[in-house]
Amino acid sequence: MLNQKNIRNFCIISHVDHGKSTLADRFLELTGAVEQREMRKQYLDTMDLEREKGITIKLQPVRMEYNNYILNLIDTPGHVDFTYEVSRSLAAVEGAILLVDASQGIQAQTLANLHLAQDPSTNSGQDKVIIPVINKIDLSHAQVKESVKELSQLLKIDEKSILRISAKQSINIEQVLKEVIEKIPAPKGNTKDPLRALIFDSVYDSYKGVVAFVRVVDGQVKAGDKIEMKASKAQTDVIEVGVFKPQLDKTDMLQAGEVAYIATGLKNLDQCRVGDTIISINAKTESLSGYKEIRPVVFASFYPAEIDNHDLLKDSLARLKLSDAALQYEPESCEGLGRGFRCGFLGMLHLEIVLERLKREYNLNLVVTSPSVSYQVIDKKQKSFIVSSPEDLPEPNQIKEIKEPWVDLEIIVPNQYLGQVMKLLEDIRNEYKDTQYLSPERVLVKYQAPLNEIIIDFYDKLKNTTSGYASMSYEVADYRSADLVKLDILIAGERTEAFARIIHKQRLDKEARALVKRLKEIIPKQLFAVALQAAVGGKVIARETISAMRKDVTGYLYGGDYTRKKKLLEKQKKGKKKMKAIGKVNIPQEVFLKVLRK
Repeated sequence: MLNQKNIRNFCIISHVDHGKSTLADRFLELTGAVEQREMRKQYLDTMDLEREKGITIKLQPVRMEYNNYILNLIDTPGHVDFTYEVSRSLAAVEGAILLVDASQGIQAQTLANLHLAQDPSTNSGQDKVIIPVINKIDLSHAQVKESVKELSQLLKIDEKSILRISAKQSINIEQVLKEVIEKIPAPKGNTKDPLRALIFDSVYDSYKGVVAFVRVVDGQVKAGDKIEMKASKAQTDVIEVGVFKPQLDKTDMLQAGEVAYIATGLKNLDQCRVGDTIISINAKTESLSGYKEIRPVVFASFYPAEIDNHDLLKDSLARLKLSDAALQYEPESCEGLGRGFRCGFLGMLHLEIVLERLKREYNLNLVVTSPSVSYQVIDKKQKSFIVSSPEDLPEPNQIKEIKEPWVDLEIIVPNQYLGQVMKLLEDIRNEYKDTQYLSPERVLVKYQAPLNEIIIDFYDKLKNTTSGYASMSYEVADYRSADLVKLDILIAGERTEAFARIIHKQRLDKEARALVKRLKEIIPKQLFAVALQAAVGGKVIARETISAMRKDVTGYLYGGDYTRKKKLLEKQKKGKKKMKAIGKVNIPQEVFLKVLRK
């Protein structure tokens, strides 16, 4: 039996590209968790997408042994769209390594993840031990002294207590593990109490059913034990238990304090949810505090390009949700696109990753509607409801008020780019809050802004404006009344719901003109002229026309009277007129995707 006092559970949190995965690689090498011949860069990033994009998308647990201690590490993502992965990791551990790049200093997501670690509601009421570490000290342009000073001021600690390392060059890595052992407390919990295990992630296995990634808080569990999911009331026999090395490694038993997995055998994916508590059958025990209810901020509809693939899309989303608890979806139908699903995401990168995973892992060809945010609508009968799709917006005469989500926006930027950032913010509706100087060279600016103004391309513009040096994070603050209308797009006189949008009246003309112009560029020419119209209610406010494909019907003629050519051209003209009356515009899937990625 394991000595619980020798267990340490921790995770690594930081901004994107500050070296989390590289530090995890060094830990695996130092502890011998992975043999040298099997070692590769970003070992814990198991998806091809993670390697291609150079970012961590999924949390990944691993068990290491060092100086008679069991070290359970959970590697976490750094991008704001995957904050939910970080919050779930934090709930399963007692401490965290806060990693800061010496060449970049504290970034927006560094602060966001730190606040998450310090938030009692996120951490089941427990205070997490934070171990501050400055990484990449070997770089020629590293600003170690400045970064150490920033971090000491942020955490209100002595500069000498901050570790300075280079994960790439393996400098002071062992010292970090010693700090983890010395400062992070052993997990609490009694092995003699009834079983309680918190599910922080899960995957699906065709043989073992739902495999729950758990933090065992109390009690013990082994294969053959009868267990129950506290929230769903589903009961099952444990098929297998084990730990992460980092592959699933079967063991005889799990006990309080361990980060491990339980193969439940459950085939119904809804019966084993992230945040639920696994208990022994008939045990009278309280549920563990799970996680904050996640709220999607971006919505888009997915429709299969082939109608017969609707059931495949449904099953694929269900399995994807098992490993991505932040994904939300519900069925919907749309004239012209058929049956599909309205999906909720934590941001545009999250949407892009889910779309790419559906394409790669399940061979799905999808049509995607334009992304939008959710709005709170109050009708004339004083009923309040949330609308995430333009199609669901009632008629204007039925609406009393529409409220849109605003966010608390934090941007960290070098002083020399502050003016450009302020100018960029002038292009969107905003409310200034505060300015804080983290150091003589870098400043933190706080604003509030409508979510729909920053969610699509604001981050790209911010990076371009500041040569990549600025960073941002945001969190939904509240809903505020706004003058919003539904913009419809008519193609050859037919309303196309996939392109409909909810837009503020201040930006209406600009957005409408830009959208029809964009559609004119990417929709292929037809055999007849196609009118593209942007309309609000019944009023057209912008229009473009896609000219018809021309065939030279007179090309084979030579010599003779001009009337022969004129007769052929008139015949062609009548044919195009007839085709325009009965013809249907074929919109390829690529058009929907290009509008999405404008």
